[in-house]
Amino acid sequence: MASRTIQWVNSPVLFEAMLRYEQGSLPHSMRLWVEQLFELDGSEPKGSLLTPIGHDPLH
Repeated sequence: MASRTIQWVNSPVLFEAMLRYEQGSLPHSMRLWVEQLFELDGSEPKGSLLTPIGHDPLH
């Protein structure tokens, strides 16, 4: 099967995928898609995709 390139992603769908990735509730194929999209290493612990690095949400 030929590999496909993502042309665009619906923002609400992407946001929901990011939330579910952080919760560990994505099906395997979707988890791989998120990891590929954000160039994540699936063997490392899941960090927050939604909180900027160095950002403290309480302040």
